Amino acid sequence: MSVLPAVLIVLVLVLSGLRSRGRLAALPVLPPATDDTEPDGFLLFTAAGVDVDAATRQAAVGYARAGHLVAVDLVPADLPVTETLALAREVDPAGYRDDRMATGRGAGHALLVATELADRAAVTPAADLDPAEMIRLTARLKKYAPTGTDLVVVPGLRAVPADPATGKARMRATGTIVAMALTGGLVGYLLLAAAVALNPVWGGAALVVYSLQPYLILAGTPMRPTDRHRAAWLRLLVEPWRWLRTIRGTWRSRYDRHRDELREQARREYAVELTGGTDRFFEAPREDCPWCFGRRLTTRVHTRDRVQGKPGRFTLVECDDCGHVFQNPRLSIDGLEFYYRDVYDRLGEDSTEHAFGLSVASYVGRADLVGRHTSPANWLDVGTGHGHFCTYARKVFPDTVFDGLDISDSIDDAQRRGWVSTGYRGLFPDLAEKLAGAYQVVSMHHYLEHTRDPRAELDAAAQVVAPGGHLLIEVPNPASRLARLLRGYWVPYFQPEHLNLLPVRNLTAALIDRGLQPVAVELGRAHQPCDFAGAVLLWVNSLVPDPDRPWASTPGTRGRRLLRQSAFVAAVPLLVGGNLLDQLLGAVIAGTDGGNCYRVLARKPEAR
Repeated sequence: MSVLPAVLIVLVLVLSGLRSRGRLAALPVLPPATDDTEPDGFLLFTAAGVDVDAATRQAAVGYARAGHLVAVDLVPADLPVTETLALAREVDPAGYRDDRMATGRGAGHALLVATELADRAAVTPAADLDPAEMIRLTARLKKYAPTGTDLVVVPGLRAVPADPATGKARMRATGTIVAMALTGGLVGYLLLAAAVALNPVWGGAALVVYSLQPYLILAGTPMRPTDRHRAAWLRLLVEPWRWLRTIRGTWRSRYDRHRDELREQARREYAVELTGGTDRFFEAPREDCPWCFGRRLTTRVHTRDRVQGKPGRFTLVECDDCGHVFQNPRLSIDGLEFYYRDVYDRLGEDSTEHAFGLSVASYVGRADLVGRHTSPANWLDVGTGHGHFCTYARKVFPDTVFDGLDISDSIDDAQRRGWVSTGYRGLFPDLAEKLAGAYQVVSMHHYLEHTRDPRAELDAAAQVVAPGGHLLIEVPNPASRLARLLRGYWVPYFQPEHLNLLPVRNLTAALIDRGLQPVAVELGRAHQPCDFAGAVLLWVNSLVPDPDRPWASTPGTRGRRLLRQSAFVAAVPLLVGGNLLDQLLGAVIAGTDGGNCYRVLARKPEAR
């Protein structure tokens, strides 16, 4: 048995090496420039110390035009081994360009950008960008050109090695939880050490394979790092040393300093707002159900804001007559503004966008359900945010025009990105008359639960859907058994933002009352496998909240930051176990009616 761990490590190293090698081998190489290539219409963004000569720029412009690209990441062929391996982990060249949901990643050296794209993305060419700024810029451009961005290896471009001291800043720029990422490296070293201790022969073989893995990855690829021999033969020394320099690094990028300024501004704002307490953020409690007006109410859960950690206590109540679950007392208008701030915008925008980018499985299910019943000419997505679903669905419905509606300025960004063709900003009921009968499909994905009056939203939807068209709704399922099991740590409760949770029978009856006939209801197939891993994250986040949150009563300290990082590291086994349980449970639930979400597709009859 002592042989097994080392053998498994060898297999993982070989298979992961072959996977990385395949990705690097798929990277195209920049061909020489032709004499008639004009560099007009493109701008150059470079990291500090990177020099792109005129010939390389001319060749890159020609390559972009030939491939109908508007953003090209120029990858130095001599990119150091560590950065080359990171590139192979983060980018799959075979699908990168066509994957509308892929996060923009690159070598972090130089970007050739079409002037039109730079204007839309509101970025200005610069020649001294720091590593974090290059990461942020690459990710931003991919969003604005999801199918017009690619990478190319440039043999003549000289690489500038990354300083390990900037490692934590680079992780922060990607949205990575730094403590967990650094722990991953430590765990790898400990596994190698354990393999040697259990079986010196096979453990030694694992060390050899680990050392030689860079040769396996680089063989037959266009990458030619100048440090490949040192990185291979001294890997057992170089990687721990790099890890130590990274963990000790204190360098902060301009992006970090900008975040610090935003946080300080927010701290001043929240300090003023909280001087009078939180009572004004709530309305008077109801004694009846807002859906059926029944008076037999049962408290489901008392909880706190376990996502942001803002002050306040929240209660969800269930109507014993109709099953409607609602927040009681409900947030006031001031409360909605207070608790929504920094969730989808400012300090919370990056993490929210990252979460939406991970929801592809749900996007697939929604598009598949509609595709089985219709192929619409146009589609309005209500509560679209930045339009993540719309940009994905374009791949499934290439001839459909996708528009979006939202109350935040995210809808303006969605239109600039091209993720929606037209963006409407405002409240749906207020815009319904203007859009009456205009859309063959209207969708509301995890939108109704946020609204103060779901009935008014359904009235608006019934008005906007064209005769013969369809309405698609996806919401949390308050009847899920997991809701009662996990209580305040059940992610779909999402307090304090979710005001109304509708049982499926209530929603389908309301649709029928509005002349919309349900044609499909999906429960298990709409389930999102996030319950147990999500509960772990909510538990850790509420147990050790972010010490730098601007609404905290006291400023964060180094000790509290270390405690929070340690807590997330200690929770890794629970997160892994929770994710495995979620996936297994999800496979079982898929064929049942017990999902944590459900979808309803309803059709509006043809006009007579």
